[in-house]
Formats: sequence, structure tokens, C-alpha cells
Amino acid sequence: MLTRHLVVVLALASTACSRPEKPEFLIAAAADLRLAMDEIAAQFQTAHPEVAVKTSYGSSGQFTSQIENGAPFDVFCSADSDYPRRLYAEGLALQGSEFIYAIGRIVAWVPATSPIQLTGVEALRDPSIRHIAIANPQHAPNGKAAEAALRSLGLYDAVKDKLVYGENVSQALQYVETGAAEIGIVPRSLVKGGRSWEVPPDSYPKMEQGGIIVKSSRNAALAQEFRSFLLSEQGRSILKRHGFYLPV
Repeated sequence: MLTRHLVVVLALASTACSRPEKPEFLIAAAADLRLAMDEIAAQFQTAHPEVAVKTSYGSSGQFTSQIENGAPFDVFCSADSDYPRRLYAEGLALQGSEFIYAIGRIVAWVPATSPIQLTGVEALRDPSIRHIAIANPQHAPNGKAAEAALRSLGLYDAVKDKLVYGENVSQALQYVETGAAEIGIVPRSLVKGGRSWEVPPDSYPKMEQGGIIVKSSRNAALAQEFRSFLLSEQGRSILKRHGFYLPV
């Protein structure tokens, strides 16, 4: 009897092991999308249980390089529209798949426990500030916007030696959260709690956030559905709730 049960258990285990894994649907998303995209991807996963929806977060420039080198993403959502346009021009995007999904904004941010008073741009001159965290402007659009704003507001020369660079906006935010920097200039979409001051939008280039369907996608039809969902009223309402402005 024991032997018979053992055979049944082994047979079931063998069947389970041989069961094919779900195909993956891979999203490359700018780090400033983390909170909004987690929610959007979860809803898309519920609507499409036949695939495993997986989202990677990082800097838009790094994702662009990865796609240029054959990374198998299905959809790319950038923190600006320049990187998707570059991929489109290089023939690495599906024809007609370019889209603009949001307008980004940046804020100066401190944790709730910080003594720094964020009453305006002059707060960045506070002598207690030794480090200001921003994303690396070489490949992170939010970091490029932060640097442009500092120059436009006449602060760059005064604070340039205090700047510390995260590989992406999530790391820049982490520097402030852990005390490695006293203040950060980060996306409005990632700020939860603490205190913030919105950097004037006219002090840096408009941050149109765009994306593409990657030409090599093995799930092109599903990618089209994801694009439609992201741009739908439901997707736009999630983006708006997480601090993004919406394109008209």
C-alpha cells in the first residue's frame, strides 16, 4: 500500500514538474513609475492570467542601451520621450507603437523628521545641507531635469559640490531616506510622506514621458493591449493619483 501511494505521489510530482511555465510579458519601466506601474501591472496581470507579467525598474538610458543590445523586453516606458524616439529611429520599435503617457514633475523632498524648512528654492542653500541627491543626469531624465532646474534657478554653482548621484531616481530617494543626503530632487510620483516643494516646471525642459512596443517582442498583440490599457481612462487615473500630470 505504501509503495502504491509513493508511486502516485511521484507521478503527480513528475506531472507538476513537466507542466510548462507561463510565458513572460516583460515591461521595462523608468524608476519614477514604480508606484504607479506596480498597480497598473497588477491589474493587467489579473486580466491576463495566461502570462507572467514582470516589470523591471531602472534608468531610461540604461534600458535603451539594453534594448539596443537585444534585451527581450516587450514594452518600454521611459521617463522621457527622447529615448523611445531614438529606438524608433533605430528600427527597434514596432511600427506606429510610440506613445506619450504622462508629464513628469520634480520636487525637492525631505523626510518628515528633517529640520529643513522647504519654503522655496532658497531652502537648497540651507547650510545644514551637505549632500543633495539627484539621479545621474547622464542616463536618468529626472536627474537631467534636476540639474537643468538648478542651473535655471541660479543655484548650480552654489550646490554642485554637494550633489550625489543615484544610478536612478529610486536610489537617489534612498540616499535621503537613509540619511546619506539631507535633501533630494526627485520625481513627484515617488514622494510619499515627508515634505516637498515642487520645482517650478518652467525651470527645466518639459518632461514628456513616452514609450514604445519593442520590435522584437514575442507578445506583440498583448503589448498592444497593455499600451491601450496604460492610455485608457483607468490607466490615466492611476498615473494621476500617483502624481503624474497627463498629456492632453
